Amino acid sequence: MSLLFVAGIGVAVFIEFLLLSKKRKSSSDVILTVWMVLIILHLFLFTLFFTGDHLRVPFLLGIEHPLPLLHGVFLYYYVASVTEQLPKRRTTLLLHLLPALLMYGYLVSFFSLPDEEKIAVYRNKGAGYEVFGAIKLYTIAVSGIVYVVVSSVLLRRHRRNVRDSFSDLAQVELQWLRVLTIGLGGIWLLILLFRSEILIFSGVVTFIFLIGFFGVRQGNIFSHGRLDAAPGPEPDVADEETAMLPLQGDVTAEQPKKYSKSGLGDEAAAALHTALIRLMVEKQRFKQPDLTIDDLAAELDAPPNHLSQVINQMEAKNFYDFVNAYRVAAFKHLIEVGKNRQFTLLSLAFDCGFSSKSSFNRCFKKETGQTPSQFAASFSEGVEEAV
Repeated sequence: MSLLFVAGIGVAVFIEFLLLSKKRKSSSDVILTVWMVLIILHLFLFTLFFTGDHLRVPFLLGIEHPLPLLHGVFLYYYVASVTEQLPKRRTTLLLHLLPALLMYGYLVSFFSLPDEEKIAVYRNKGAGYEVFGAIKLYTIAVSGIVYVVVSSVLLRRHRRNVRDSFSDLAQVELQWLRVLTIGLGGIWLLILLFRSEILIFSGVVTFIFLIGFFGVRQGNIFSHGRLDAAPGPEPDVADEETAMLPLQGDVTAEQPKKYSKSGLGDEAAAALHTALIRLMVEKQRFKQPDLTIDDLAAELDAPPNHLSQVINQMEAKNFYDFVNAYRVAAFKHLIEVGKNRQFTLLSLAFDCGFSSKSSFNRCFKKETGQTPSQFAASFSEGVEEAV
């Protein structure tokens, strides 16, 4: 079993090396770098306890107690940073470290004890520090639950926000970060249910592997490069203005609460909506795979929040669904054109602005109730079904 913990330390050190070697570190990279140092230290100290060597290094005794309070904090820091929801006030951020700092402050008297007395406390299972142990266990449990819940809320908010801003979610949905949040929540569940340190730190090693697999690969989610689409056909523009129009959702009868204080009047909203539809139909802006609401707002010379309001209210959709409805409509139009049947369904999808097979299939099924292959089969069996 000790080999598992040593392997975990080795992977964590390797991740730390990769992070330190990054030339352009984002704030989330810096947070992850510091967090990995804490994880390495915590796992190293536990390995000493597991092998029974901790009493040989009495100067390290006690350092491990507040460390669990920091993992939840750094999960929150990391999630908030990656999703750009990190509070800007440093004092607010430092307050999250207060419980751990207070615990270290309390332990100053223990750290100042002679080595023989420190060893005696550990051999007697914390004799003289029973109240401290109970408070520590309760605080760690509460801290873990709170920060996992808060991180989950941030991710849910991020998921909602990106659907109002992005037309392609491949780089911004952060499913992997949700996995990490669930993983850390699982560790706290082990703490609450089993209190087995071997089981808990086996979970920590698994968590390190997850960070290594996902975290280091994550770039700045708000810096998108253009995705290269697969070669496809030239569209037939004869009837495209009508064929490209997706079905509109019902206009909401009441102003949503979030727009109750909006300064956008009905006439201005109608004019912006008309200009938006013209832009989507005539310029076919939906064919840009990484299209964002900021891109369209800049072309329409309108604030992004006003454009989002128009789409939400007058199309009854978020930005993601709005743009992808046009892409689905364009794909359907291409399928209906006989000369395009020499191309694969996936190449046609890329030509319409989709950037991946999975997002294409998901959006098409949501919009039409059919898979792309089923829809194509209803027109011709000659289209190569590559999806």
